[in-house]
Amino acid sequence: MGIQIQGNGGTIAEVQGTTFRALSTSGKPLEYTTFGHYAYAGFTGILPAALAANSEIFQLRWADATRLCVIQKVTVSACVSTTFFAAGVPVQIDLVKSTAWTVAGTLGTGLTPAALLKRRTSMGATLIATGDMRIATTAALGAGTKTLETLSQGAVLGPGPITASLNGQIIPPGTVLYDDRDQAGHPLVLAQNEGFSIRSVAVPATGTWTAAISVQWAEVATF
Repeated sequence: MGIQIQGNGGTIAEVQGTTFRALSTSGKPLEYTTFGHYAYAGFTGILPAALAANSEIFQLRWADATRLCVIQKVTVSACVSTTFFAAGVPVQIDLVKSTAWTVAGTLGTGLTPAALLKRRTSMGATLIATGDMRIATTAALGAGTKTLETLSQGAVLGPGPITASLNGQIIPPGTVLYDDRDQAGHPLVLAQNEGFSIRSVAVPATGTWTAAISVQWAEVATF
């Protein structure tokens, strides 16, 4: 005997085909009620190769006490700016989670998202406060007060071009540093005073470079 599956609104689920009878579904964005889905993309300034190991070049801190920030995708790219590198280690970039983040970072450009960055105009303004999203200009960001996890949740590796005969590309455009939009696993969910940083783990000596960073996230009451 056939079994019917009925949705919350009373609609009976459909199946496809005549052999395998796969359940027909339609992917939808994460439910956000009065909050929303958001995206940011921006550029660092011209960064020196002399950045110390594990220098932070992007930060996102979530300070809201009752709602959650669901990180869906983070991409990064980088290229030589004005000076090619000396031979040495490859360019290493990672993403690391923070907890107990009670004081925001410093330096660089502290962003003011306010009513911007919405995926849809009718969505609520982001709950990320001014200065809690920050991108480096010409030096590493100040860490603020937080506890960095000792292991990375995302990492990419790129060459350090050492001659002008190369095209200067370090990390190709749109390189994924973190992606869980398909919900095959569990996304990075930030509660109060949690966040993540993108770090310049190591770069060769001498050269200068610029990075582009983009982040997609949702803000929800529950998850």
